[in-house]
Amino acid sequence: MDTLEARWAKLQPHAAMHGPPDADRRPVALLFHGCGGVQAHLDDYAAAATAAGWRSVIVDSFAPRGWSRTYGLTFVCSGTRFWGFERAGDVLATIYGMGQREDVDASRMVLAGWSHGGWAIMDLMTMALESEAEARVGGAGPGLLDGVKGLYLNYPYVNFGSRGARRDWRYRPKVMGVIAERDHLGGPKLHEAAYARARAGGCAVETVTVKGTHAFDQPGEMMINLSPMQRDAALTAENLTRFGGFLGAVQAAA
Repeated sequence: MDTLEARWAKLQPHAAMHGPPDADRRPVALLFHGCGGVQAHLDDYAAAATAAGWRSVIVDSFAPRGWSRTYGLTFVCSGTRFWGFERAGDVLATIYGMGQREDVDASRMVLAGWSHGGWAIMDLMTMALESEAEARVGGAGPGLLDGVKGLYLNYPYVNFGSRGARRDWRYRPKVMGVIAERDHLGGPKLHEAAYARARAGGCAVETVTVKGTHAFDQPGEMMINLSPMQRDAALTAENLTRFGGFLGAVQAAA
């Protein structure tokens, strides 16, 4: 089993940093892709973070494991491999890694997840981190999440196997949940059940339901007319603005 240091050593070569071209200590957003792997739309969110004065890091969970996009679509999207609780170790390792940087203010972090990435983040919120088995990584404790001030969750996977709606949330970041009205992987009621758990745990939660599909902001690759997922340029633009606003609100509150 990896330690935090060992997991971050594997992830770091595949973690792309973005932000203003200076050495100032700035808050940071950690961006975790969906089950199809890193795609171009995450660069747009990183640009929105930069415009808000934040640094950001796009974390590729597949490349360090030797997995291609095809592998992810076949095995991760189907739930055969790499459930959310397992990927939570990548989230923890990235929090650790960002804490080692002099140009990052580790006391002001936002975790942002798309679909599978949101699943991993939600599962992490339910973990006591008293056992290495919880997130499949050693050396983590609940104090590692002290600097996590916000979660931005884009159509997270909340169906079978996810823990966000089924277990108590143990941490209290500010939460923005973006729900897709036509999400074929889980309708708004399932999402609201997870956010009800977050509110019960003491999180300040805001949700918005958009008239789009799952993955409404992702590139149109493979999203033919028969696909339940369709890119919506207008909703994407709105969500980028919303993301920048959320970072500003988190920074002001912190």
